[in-house]
Amino acid sequence: MNFIEVFFLALALSVDAFVVSFSYGLIIKKKKGKTALKLASATGSGQFIMPVLGWYGAKSIYHQIEQIDHWIAFFVFLMLGLKVISDALKECDCAEKLSKNLTFKILFMIGVATSIDAFVSGSMLYFMKAPVWTSALLIGMVTFVNSCIGFNFCRIFKKIPTRYLEITSGIILIGLGFKVLYEHIG
Repeated sequence: MNFIEVFFLALALSVDAFVVSFSYGLIIKKKKGKTALKLASATGSGQFIMPVLGWYGAKSIYHQIEQIDHWIAFFVFLMLGLKVISDALKECDCAEKLSKNLTFKILFMIGVATSIDAFVSGSMLYFMKAPVWTSALLIGMVTFVNSCIGFNFCRIFKKIPTRYLEITSGIILIGLGFKVLYEHIG
């Protein structure tokens, strides 16, 4: 997997963090800069750690599934993409459900919740022979930046539904799955 592919993966994975930060930007009125950095740090850290855990988890079982790794990667990316698109199409006014008090516990839960897909993608990075540390660092940095952007864009783009970003990220994940399959079969 080359730099551009990891970058697109990072963009797709960071959409959840963007949406969560965007939602918090709508409801938090005080200390916006500090709050944006807290959210970006929580989501960026989660998106850095989880691919590493997934990569090492896949490494531990790789010899058992080596013959079908490309099919596993395809189906995981396909399922992740379809889940992201499905979630984007569900009606939810998530801003009303958010706590305005960002405690360490809430930030930790946000970091984990927005990076579950990064754990699975980390295992795919192993199957695709991508370097774990540079990939995880790129994913974490892109997420950090997108989280900050999401938090601050709420003021500009209040009227644009974030579902379009989520659908686009789902399509990118599905496209990565087809690319993996094409490279191994074609």
